[in-house]
This record gives sequence, structure tokens and C-alpha cells, in this order.
Amino acid sequence: MSWILHSAHPEMLLRVTTVTQRPPVTPAVRALRAAGVAYEPYLYDYEQFPGAVGAAEHIGIDPGLTAKTIVLATSEDSGVVVLMNGDREISTKAVARFLGVKQTRPATQREADRWTGYQFGGTSPLGLRTPLPILAQQEVADLETVYVNAGSRGFVIGIDAKTLIDLCNATVVEVSA
Repeated sequence: MSWILHSAHPEMLLRVTTVTQRPPVTPAVRALRAAGVAYEPYLYDYEQFPGAVGAAEHIGIDPGLTAKTIVLATSEDSGVVVLMNGDREISTKAVARFLGVKQTRPATQREADRWTGYQFGGTSPLGLRTPLPILAQQEVADLETVYVNAGSRGFVIGIDAKTLIDLCNATVVEVSA
């Protein structure tokens, strides 16, 4: 293991393990390549470091710099994706109010897989199987660099937050609990 300075946050040191495997080519990576967008890939052991907090711990950043990709189902049986900081929670009531629906709830694994094409723990807001509305928490949009799943468990990318918001055609909202 070694330590390097983080390019977007020079005050932070990153813990880096030597990765002999290449990052997977997921639908998210294909979308990034097609758009010509620069990103920084990070591979880690998902079993040892699950979720956004685990990814942040492995990379050596504050969990607030990560964005969880959460799939919700509406009372009208449609899906919506919410990008929320890794250290915050979603208010499903706020999401429902914003969408003008009776309620929202976490999507079942089957719904999320069907709508996104991704496995739980590996959902990216990029390269979705079915176009879904994407909402981004204001604090995610305010970051310089955000770390988000790239379509596979244990695969996160660092990307300019505004570029991610634009590429996802996300609507910036305030829906934290």
C-alpha cells in the first residue's frame, strides 16, 4: 500500500493499493468514453469496503465526497434515481413532493436491476438500461470532484461533479433527510 496526494484535493492523502486488474468496461464507462469525459478509476474490495462509506474509506476521502446512487420506486410504479452524498440520507417524502407523486420507496432489487441493468451495490447513474429521471442532492452538485459507482461492485470513479450532473441530465434538488 502507498499514499499519494489527491489531485483535486491536495490537502488529502489517498491510500492506494496496487491494482493489477484493469477496471471493467461497464455501460457507465462506455457512456463516459462516448462523451469524451475524463475520470479517475478506483478499484477496491467491495466485500471488505461495502457501499459509499466503504469506498470512501478505501480511497481515503471523506464520505461526503461520494455520491450514493439510490433507485426509488414511485406510487405510480415508475423509477427514479437519486444521487445523495455518502454521509447523508434521502427523504423519500421530499422526493415524492418534488415529483408530485403520493409516495416513493426504495426499489426492490428486482425493480432496480430491471430499470438500471446494474446489480445492487454497483449501480451507476450513467449507462442506465431504462432512461429514468435522475435527481442530484444540491451538495453533490456543489462538489468539485465526486466519487460515484461506475457500474460494478468495487469500482468507483472520481469525476467533475458538474460534468456528471450534465452527463446524467440530473435535476439538482434538496431531498436529504
